[in-house]
Amino acid sequence: MALPILYSLRNCPYAMRARIAIFKSHQPVALRDVVLSDKPPEMILASAKATVPILVISQTDNSISKENAKCQVIDESLDVMLWALNSADPNDLLHRDSPEVLTQMLAFITEFDVEFKRCLEAYKCAKRYHETNIDECRAACEHYIQMLELRLTAHKFLSSERESLLDIALLPFIRQFARIERQWYLQSPYPNLKAWLNNYLQSPMFTKVMAKYPLWLDSAEKVVFVGK
Repeated sequence: MALPILYSLRNCPYAMRARIAIFKSHQPVALRDVVLSDKPPEMILASAKATVPILVISQTDNSISKENAKCQVIDESLDVMLWALNSADPNDLLHRDSPEVLTQMLAFITEFDVEFKRCLEAYKCAKRYHETNIDECRAACEHYIQMLELRLTAHKFLSSERESLLDIALLPFIRQFARIERQWYLQSPYPNLKAWLNNYLQSPMFTKVMAKYPLWLDSAEKVVFVGK
């Protein structure tokens, strides 16, 4: 049976968290790195959204055909994460013994995906275009950062003493936040958040997830991506 195909973009936070979950699940996929300015027609055919990540399951070849249209397509990053961890979850990131915890995690992730992401985009724009409201934009983000700091004061990870879906879902966006005003972030009053983020950024897992591969359209090389 053909491997699931994952269309991805190395530095996109949504694609990044999908790759992290797939890595954690040890589920192999055929990775196709792309650039959004030159989208493969196979990717566009798979999903009209044509944004990464896109996971195509049971695709048997590289051709554009009606048969490929029958494949299962998952084109939301959180859904890709859940697919991976429902397939295999050796570290119990879904906390299966506590269904209510998963419900809470999903609600929190949705809040961040909508509200924090909006604030984060405004903060990035304020920095990029040297706008005068950068302090206000940063403060709006800090409302959510303070939530995470409080959680990390209570336990090692965002949901409990154990790593969870919540940690790996938010990680790429907190990484973005930390990179906008690097000097401010390094001096910010969030020691637990900084330790949590640094622990991930320095991990072998993150290095492997962020490895650079040839663009699929350029090389047509089959890259098997799997956690080890």
